Amino acid sequence: MRLFFMKEIRYFAPMTRFLALIPFLLTLTACGFHPVHGDFRSSQQDGKALPQIGIDVIPDREGQILRNELIDRLHLDGTPTDPRYQLSIARITEYDKELAITKSSEATRAQLSLKTSMSLADRKTGKVVLSRDVQALTSYNVLESEFATRVTESSARENAIRDLARQIDLNLNLYFNRQ
Repeated sequence: MRLFFMKEIRYFAPMTRFLALIPFLLTLTACGFHPVHGDFRSSQQDGKALPQIGIDVIPDREGQILRNELIDRLHLDGTPTDPRYQLSIARITEYDKELAITKSSEATRAQLSLKTSMSLADRKTGKVVLSRDVQALTSYNVLESEFATRVTESSARENAIRDLARQIDLNLNLYFNRQ
């Protein structure tokens, strides 16, 4: 009899854990939790604020790539003719640091750090409404072949620029979802 009772407990234990989780999930929906990149749109903005952002020209080749990434992310229906906001991004600064050094003083791994700052201004008032510093870190292998090292460094740089664009997009989404 006792052995049969122990089998029942093992059978119902996962079910009781699941039942205990249901009230938590129901309260989670009432706390204001909502996805940042989902279908949720703020009732005030109605999803129209992000396409109404003009993007200034960013200096250097890395700036061109970052601007193109931001245009792809923010302007799904084309560039706005009269944007309400203006996004300015400072020149991207790049730092390269050798990480793994062999006994013969040769680097085998390097870290690439890209930093910039963004500011979003309301074009009607000229007031800066959002200002943030953004940074992306990535690493790459330093190989014996100079060409292969340059290719891996270039790929790491492009990934870091995509990460900067993702961070800027996320900051803009958070700002407009709080309005």
